Amino acid sequence: MRRLAIVLAALVALVGAAPSATGAGSRPRTDATYFNDASQAAADPYVLFDKASGYYYAYSTDGADPGWYFAIYRSADLATWQKLPGGALPANDAKQWANDWFWAPEVYYNPHTGLYFMFYAGRSDANAQRWFGYANFEEPSKVGVAVSRSPAGPFHNITAEPIDYWPYDPSYHDVNLIMGPDQKKPPATLAQGQTAPLGTYIPFIDPDVFFDDTGKIYLYYSRNAYRNWVWDDDLGKYVEESNIYAVELTSAWWNDPSGQTMPGIASKYVNATRQPGDDPTRRKDGFVPVLDYDHDKQAWENADVDDYAKSGGANKDRRWAEGSTTIKRYVHGRAVYYLTYSANNFATPQYGVGYATASSPLGPWRKYAGNPILSQAAGMYSTGHGSIIASPDGSELYYVHHARPTPDTYRRLYTDRLRLDHSDARGNPIMSIDASTSDQPIPSGVAPYTVRTDRPAIIVRTGAGTPVNWQVVSADGAALALDNPLNRVRASIDDPTVAQLVGSQVVGLRAGHTGLRLIYQREHADGTYHDVGQATAVVPVVVVR
Repeated sequence: MRRLAIVLAALVALVGAAPSATGAGSRPRTDATYFNDASQAAADPYVLFDKASGYYYAYSTDGADPGWYFAIYRSADLATWQKLPGGALPANDAKQWANDWFWAPEVYYNPHTGLYFMFYAGRSDANAQRWFGYANFEEPSKVGVAVSRSPAGPFHNITAEPIDYWPYDPSYHDVNLIMGPDQKKPPATLAQGQTAPLGTYIPFIDPDVFFDDTGKIYLYYSRNAYRNWVWDDDLGKYVEESNIYAVELTSAWWNDPSGQTMPGIASKYVNATRQPGDDPTRRKDGFVPVLDYDHDKQAWENADVDDYAKSGGANKDRRWAEGSTTIKRYVHGRAVYYLTYSANNFATPQYGVGYATASSPLGPWRKYAGNPILSQAAGMYSTGHGSIIASPDGSELYYVHHARPTPDTYRRLYTDRLRLDHSDARGNPIMSIDASTSDQPIPSGVAPYTVRTDRPAIIVRTGAGTPVNWQVVSADGAALALDNPLNRVRASIDDPTVAQLVGSQVVGLRAGHTGLRLIYQREHADGTYHDVGQATAVVPVVVVR
């Protein structure tokens, strides 16, 4: 045995180990690339970086297994994803309040309590009368919150009710009450529309929670288009719109270590729209308008305003402002808030992304004149509803979103570089997104990659075999998804007369020594595989009689 140990030590010195990472303080370099292969079914993705594990988690409206809501994808490099079994929220959750339209999950982690909170939208037909005043209310949607102690779930609803929030618009003429039963053709004139009763409860979806460094927490959401017919002076007709609104949240839920407290709205918004003479038992809460078409018109948002005529009455004339994400930056000492949003019908190729800026989280917000910053391109259609996340080292930003590889396919997961550079007329850095299906550098800080095995050396007898397992890990130690065809390891035996590789087993052929060579490869957009520089390991192999 002592002789064998000496031989092994000599082999390690001779064959060598995988190259080490660069020294502390220097930025690792790599020739690794990625491309958007559109292989993962996903919609409305929200990405969370879990520092403890080094993984990115993407939560999606689409893609969950039967019996679950919201797919979960995991990635070590923000580019190659692996679908986790099941989903985020069990369909049979004991406190489930919604029956369908489970949309737009977003997950936030509190490192002080170890809790992960998932906000999501859902529709509850059974509560349409109680919540919105009409049993046949078309879009009875609200926002629920579930909690977990793992980013991989499962999440469970905190209560059997959505957030205790009752936004009410007292200035809206509820033209639905004077429309036909199909609810698709509004009044022909503004004068007719203004004969409708005033006031409506607001259904809402697409929650996005923003934690300001001032300590305040804000909920941004999209007002459903239903019950929001807006008169367009330029077109001379009503268009049903979704708008983006905001409300400040309390913090008790965030600080509760038990995870049993539901988020609530700040007291100044409770009953803020109640009028004298209103039923005192009915809440009528306030909101802050963030984005709509009429106050900041941009022509690119008009792709669906004539859908009623184009579809022969099957679809409504609509506009959308939805799927928002908010970040904050400081420019020469002043705060600038950026809010991305998606416009147009999510199913059409013209679905795209714009952004607005403000000096306060509640505005006023002004849209960027160069919108949209993400729109259809070759191999990428219906681009929208994503989230902003930093690269592993924090030096780059990415917009992870859904799109369609062709106009008629389902939505898929895409990762694109987001930039803030140059300056607009107000001196704010301009946001842009590099929409691409070609090869791009991997996000900064992912590398160096390291190939690891489950043993430092392999000892096998002649005619016998022994299994060996390997993995490729990122600079943060997270294992890459080797079942994703974008990644693979090319394995070979240096001296095939001594041993051979059968699957993942090393089989001894004759007494001697050699090495198991493992080289990490990534697929390029043209379908070929390329070695990743320095991502190599050589495991000593000793074959004995």
